[in-house]
Amino acid sequence: AAAHHVGAPHRLSDMPVAAYAVASSSGVMVLEIGSHEATWNGVQINLGFAPEFIDGEVFLHGLDLQKNLEPLLCGPPLTFSTNRIIVIDPGHGGGNVGTRSVLDGRFEKEFTLDWAKRLKPLLETNGWKVFLTRTSDVYVTNANRVVFAEAHHADLFISLHFNSTERNKITGKLDEKTSGLETYCITPTGMPSTLTRGFADPWSEILPNNAFDAQNLQLAVRVHSAVLRSAGIEDRGVRRSRFDTVLRGQNHPAILVEGGYLSNPAEAD
Repeated sequence: AAAHHVGAPHRLSDMPVAAYAVASSSGVMVLEIGSHEATWNGVQINLGFAPEFIDGEVFLHGLDLQKNLEPLLCGPPLTFSTNRIIVIDPGHGGGNVGTRSVLDGRFEKEFTLDWAKRLKPLLETNGWKVFLTRTSDVYVTNANRVVFAEAHHADLFISLHFNSTERNKITGKLDEKTSGLETYCITPTGMPSTLTRGFADPWSEILPNNAFDAQNLQLAVRVHSAVLRSAGIEDRGVRRSRFDTVLRGQNHPAILVEGGYLSNPAEAD
């Protein structure tokens, strides 16, 4: 805090757990002792390691200081080239249908393409040059989505998806109550992922997109906050993962947005 000229941790509460706030001119980070969940300006983010209280002092893991607190509290803001280029990636397509709406049986691939086509003119109105990795119901490999972004000299890459719960193994029914927005970026090297979905999670792995850890987080928080305000759905947080193949090889800030649960009737409507 002293090195970066931000406020020292301020104790907010003791019950049910001790909570501390750290503030700068950019915003406020609230941390809870023993919890991986934190908030940045009211938006949930996930730390790699839970903060601890030792001998009267608050301790955070060095990677969380470097990869979560510093980019948001005191890092330089995202900057872009003069000719701002963004690649929007409608997830799935063709035979890769994604999940399915509990209401009408339509596939995720249809919703992601519709979302991308609605976003394109909005972004163009705000000065962005926009490219879509697919504009029709075709399958594009994750590797080709990465190549596409590179070929179009993307400043940013955003992959669009929708979520679903798994069917109960006994009843065969979906959990229709789970809801909310999740936004993912690549897990920093040395840190555990928030979610693995059964995939290996090698902490020591250095991925091409790890060069943009700080910018990934800044982009994820900004997009996540904007979608929350617009959609008014539950905040399930900015999360880290290594299994998102479409993000791993990107050479610019890149995120993946899960825009709600198609297994939830209210969000699928």
